[in-house]
Parts: sequence; C-alpha cells; structure tokens
Amino acid sequence: MKILQPPDWMAPRGYSNGVLTEMQVGSKIVFVGGQVGWNGQQQFESDDFADQVRQALLNIVQILAEGGAKPEHIVRMTWYVTDRKEYVAAYPGIGKHYRELIGRHFPAMTAVEVAALVEDRAKVEIEVTAVVPAQ
Repeated sequence: MKILQPPDWMAPRGYSNGVLTEMQVGSKIVFVGGQVGWNGQQQFESDDFADQVRQALLNIVQILAEGGAKPEHIVRMTWYVTDRKEYVAAYPGIGKHYRELIGRHFPAMTAVEVAALVEDRAKVEIEVTAVVPAQ
C-alpha cells in the first residue's frame, strides 16, 4: 500500500487522502459491511461514543481475521456518525481505541454525519475495505 499525498498539500491527521494498492494474482479483497458498536450477540454494552467506536473496530478486526486479513491491510474506511459534535468531543477516546486495535495505520478515510442509523442506539457505523497481498 502506498500513501498518495501531493507534495504541496498539508498532511492529514489520522487518515490518508489516497491509497494505491497494486493487485497481484492471488491478492484478496475483503469487504466489511457497516459495523456498529454492539457485540457479537447484537447487544450494545455502552451508549458512550468512544466505547461504541471501540466495539465497532473490534468487530471489524474479527471479521477481517475471518477473511485472512489484518488491520494493516485496510485501504479504506467510511465512518457514519449521528452527531458530529459528539464525534469531535470523543476524539481522544476514539484515537486511543483506534491505536489499540488498528495501530498507526491510516487508510483513506471518510466521515459522514447522518440523521440516523438503522439501529436506534448506534452512534457510529464503520465500513472497511481491505486488500490482502498474494502469499
């Protein structure tokens, strides 16, 4: 994976503007559907924004593993948040959980504020695309 950063642009913080992935015979693409902050039994354990992010990221890591992928294989993330102000206020906790579960890996990322998510208690939903290199 190569980070795409025009030389005269200011570096983004916590994400990449673009990512180049060279596909080879035997590479795999893993698509992870939107994950909310509930556990494997579809139960929310917290209404705290950062806690829901942690659970959603944990879910993503577990799904990636089922497809033979790791967090460093993520090339794109899309975050849907129900409250931009709450999202911004939770940055410190989000950053802590992100580093714990994803590491210092910053794929192309988009965050979108939405009116609501399908699950009433969900405050965030994250979808991911990962590319696993050929072995």
